[in-house]
Amino acid sequence: MNAESVTEFLGGVPLLQRLPSSSLKKIAEVVKVKHFESGEYVIRRGESGDGVYFVWEGEAEVCGHAEEEISPEFLLKRYDYFGNGASTSEQQADVIASSKLTCLVLPSDHCALLRPKSIWNANERQETRAPIESILHLDPIEVNLFQGITLSDAPKFGKVFGGQFMGQALAAASKTVDCLKIVHHLQAYFLLVGDCDIPIIYQVHRLRDGKSFSSRRVDAIQKGTIVFTLLASFQKEEFGFEHQDAVMPLAPAPDTLLSLEELRERRIIDPRLPRTYRNKVAMAKIDPWPIEIRFCDPNASTNQTKSPAKLRYWFRAKGNLSDDQALHRCVVAYASDLLFIEVSSNPHRKKGLKISVLSLNHTMWFYRPVKADDWLLFVMESPSAHSGRGVVAGRMFNMKGELVVSLAQEGLLREARRPGTAIRAKY
Repeated sequence: MNAESVTEFLGGVPLLQRLPSSSLKKIAEVVKVKHFESGEYVIRRGESGDGVYFVWEGEAEVCGHAEEEISPEFLLKRYDYFGNGASTSEQQADVIASSKLTCLVLPSDHCALLRPKSIWNANERQETRAPIESILHLDPIEVNLFQGITLSDAPKFGKVFGGQFMGQALAAASKTVDCLKIVHHLQAYFLLVGDCDIPIIYQVHRLRDGKSFSSRRVDAIQKGTIVFTLLASFQKEEFGFEHQDAVMPLAPAPDTLLSLEELRERRIIDPRLPRTYRNKVAMAKIDPWPIEIRFCDPNASTNQTKSPAKLRYWFRAKGNLSDDQALHRCVVAYASDLLFIEVSSNPHRKKGLKISVLSLNHTMWFYRPVKADDWLLFVMESPSAHSGRGVVAGRMFNMKGELVVSLAQEGLLREARRPGTAIRAKY
């Protein structure tokens, strides 16, 4: 067995899939191989053991003791694990090889690797994490179950931000697959408004695990009801044909553009804008964003000014992200919902009209590795709106001009209800 096959095998162990990829690689370096003949004791009850055992090949029986007789209780097969992470802990049962057995053993003095401080980084303290990394952190509850929360300083608009649902759900799915497989496609459905004040349970359904691809479905649950669902496909990286016909449009370099904070200050004193709008901007509470945005075409339009159904901006995560490609794609999924469906309302804005937009579904294709803490150009346009729905399509390019992501979203597009209008249904 070589290092790659060991890492791939460990990535199939449910206990280890929730770990940072860096932890998994370290475990692959320190595990020891042990062989046992059929009928040989692997661990005896009452012994301290050598660490945690992972079944590589063969089978073993866990045997209890009833009236001094050893009786098999259940069978351990490939990807199963047993043993204790503490050298002082005693084993509660006998484990006996029922065939020729090969195990990888994580020694007790390395078992701290099983208890990382974050699902993204084994050593990182919370105060040093990038803001978005904290937003996308999940607490593993059980195999296939994770819990996420909406942080007090996370962006929200009276409800859970749609990008948070996508980023956290994709994180949950990513933590149930081999770390060598990375998401290449996702399809999300926004079913109900999320409540910012209560935790979100993410339940992962393992639809398929193949040699090259894995598929997952994730349901986000609040108060016992599914409020969001995501389908995702993961692929092990491989060499193949490659081409790119899409050309990144010309755009000013991000370092030459105004930040959101600078743009806000400009708008407050811009005489072309209505005084009431400027006062509203000045008085508005500004929540810290985990994503830095630079608009390519800043203008004097407001939310009541008609404009083309197009938008371009550069974005990147604030701070330095952990070196985990799964995390970077979760961050891109989070950011992809920023101002996306709103573009479909641009041609319909006018003074006195309030428009309500709400995401319905969202699709993404990841083509190439992406680095979310470097600048990415997000180009979007809305080709159509009809029957109370708007559609937007987008592309993301890195600084080299490589197309890294394509995406599309459909959303509800309606005139906002006036005060006093009865609300009969969610949509």
